Amino acid sequence: MTGHEANPVDGWSRLHGEDVSASRLVVGWLRFVHALARPLDRVPPDLLSVAGVVVAGGAVAAAGAGGRWPLLALLLVVATGVLDGLDGAVALRTGRARPLGAVVDAVADRLADLLLLLVLLVLGVEAWWCAAIGVTVLLHEYARAKAQAVGMASAGAITVAERPIRIIVVAIACAGTGLAPGGTPGTGWSWAVVSALVWAACAVAGFGQLAAGIRRELRGRPWTGPFASGRSDHAGDDPR
Repeated sequence: MTGHEANPVDGWSRLHGEDVSASRLVVGWLRFVHALARPLDRVPPDLLSVAGVVVAGGAVAAAGAGGRWPLLALLLVVATGVLDGLDGAVALRTGRARPLGAVVDAVADRLADLLLLLVLLVLGVEAWWCAAIGVTVLLHEYARAKAQAVGMASAGAITVAERPIRIIVVAIACAGTGLAPGGTPGTGWSWAVVSALVWAACAVAGFGQLAAGIRRELRGRPWTGPFASGRSDHAGDDPR
């Protein structure tokens, strides 16, 4: 048993530079996925990352089949979220966490995010709306990755627009469409449209939270990359 296996919360916090020990929800989730990961120690974490993308693709196909098929899509969307946690859990438990694995995981996560938007698309959300949400998701993740590349040691902020929220809103869209195809109670609006509204609102609020966190951590910090000028007034220079 590695140290990360004994304390998955501490291992996750060190890996992501963000202390989540005060959040009961996050702590509970991490312990849950680490318990699920025990039989999977021999499975390569990258394979679990790829499996998450494949399962998300299956959710798109199931959601588009109509009838009660969105209920299968619901299960597949939830499975996508579980696989997203399992790849990191297996990597931490077995001491296989590495930079290349982090890149594979990030790319797989972005592909799965786009497939989740396709689930909403086939359930009836306008294409332009899905595209707009997709832009906010990619901008959110790019801003965080860029900030970390120039010296931010943490996630900046754990926002209301993280992947678990994306999984939840799409799962609700699938469940509602399969169980109550007439629409949401009281409004008759499509479950997918309501879920897209919630996702969009969370995306805007989440980007604000992230921007504030990035500014707090990087404000006034001099550039320390390979193209650094050494001048504090060049802290925001983008090397080209």
